[in-house]
Amino acid sequence: MQGTLDHPSPARPPAITGDTRERTALALVRAALEHARRPVLTTNFRPGAVALLHLVQRVRRGIPVIWVDTGYNTATTYRYAAALEARLGLALQTCMPRVSPARWAALHGAPPRPGEATFERFVEDFKLEPFRRAFDELRPDLWLTGIRRGQTAYRDTLGIRSRGYGGVTRLAPLFEWTDADVAGYLARHALPDNDDYIDPTKPGSALECGLQQQQ
Repeated sequence: MQGTLDHPSPARPPAITGDTRERTALALVRAALEHARRPVLTTNFRPGAVALLHLVQRVRRGIPVIWVDTGYNTATTYRYAAALEARLGLALQTCMPRVSPARWAALHGAPPRPGEATFERFVEDFKLEPFRRAFDELRPDLWLTGIRRGQTAYRDTLGIRSRGYGGVTRLAPLFEWTDADVAGYLARHALPDNDDYIDPTKPGSALECGLQQQQ
């Protein structure tokens, strides 16, 4: 419906641009870090993960970056992680499972799929136990995570701020970002992406490995 001189159409709200989302995310991180004594950042070097790594580094360097390396990553992912560690100056803390992929293969065969008898044990051994171990050692009071709305039904319930493992404050600065927002951020800052990524503990984009659900 078009307005007239006597009855103008209501003004449309301004569009949310990539720059606006970027400024909002930076403000969220800055505000949270003002009060945090032991912040940590988690990553898995999946496609798009570099956006949060780069954004946080713009605010503060030296924050421990926890990476649970299952041992099943692609060669491309390992090279990508090493390149980003050097380029961004990441304080990378790589957490390894106590069970090696070779040992699992010898005893159980290939990584199981969801619904198979050994899947929960596999996820526990290769993702959840190393994650809890890292958090128990670092005892963070702020957890910066790259989860976003629309990734899984569970994550949609969390919001920008929530509680994570051990009651830690979990902040998702990119929670309202779309895939296009992430791609735009990478383009604006000339950041490389990783297009060769696998995670056998989360063999589906809409699935949870359980890391975000740890209490």
